[in-house]
This record gives sequence, C-alpha cells and structure tokens, in this order.
Amino acid sequence: QLVESGGGLVQAGASLRLSCVASGQTFTSYTMAWFRQAPGKEREFVAGISWNLSSPKYAESVKGRFTISRNNPKKVVYLEIESLEPEDTAVYYCAARILPGVEVSPADYRFWGQGTQVTVSS
Repeated sequence: QLVESGGGLVQAGASLRLSCVASGQTFTSYTMAWFRQAPGKEREFVAGISWNLSSPKYAESVKGRFTISRNNPKKVVYLEIESLEPEDTAVYYCAARILPGVEVSPADYRFWGQGTQVTVSS
C-alpha cells in the first residue's frame, strides 16, 4: 500500500515536499517513481529512483527543479519540488515497480497510491 501526502494550494515560485509512505516488507527492493496527471491529460512520468538509490531519473520538463529521494528504513519516498509553476498543477501519484530499473511508462508499475493534489496559482 502506498499513501501520498504533502500536496496543497501554493503560489508560483513556492516549494513543496511530497511524501509517499509504503507498507510491506519488500519496499526496499522496489523501484519507486512519481507520476502526475493534469486534468484532461495522460499520466506522465516525473521522477524515479532505484532500490539502491542509484541513478535517479527525471523527466526533462522537471530537471533542476524536482528531486526524488528515498529512506528505505522508514519506507518513505520523497519528491522535493522547487520554483513551482502553474503548469505543475496536477494530481501526483507514487508508484512501485517490482522489477529493477526506472521505467517511464505507468504500465510498468504495479502498485499505486491514491494521489495528492498540487495546485499552483499564478
């Protein structure tokens, strides 16, 4: 089970930290990722991180502003977002993949959270 938190209504330029708490004994072996879905758009990959914290991967549109990290003992994955833009408005989802390697397709992730809404006003 994955549970996201940390979303909200913020002004452009603000920062947020999203959290995803996982349950289950095998979290530390999963590849974790964040996706987002804006109204009327498809769900898109934002960032991903492997179980051993190596080689975080980011969508080109968020490089330099988003940082993904994880704390395996606490079973938490974070997404730090800086300099928020109105275009970042979306529901942000945490996802887990059993197989190694960060993939950008939602179809490659087995477990999903319920999402947390991020709304950025201009």
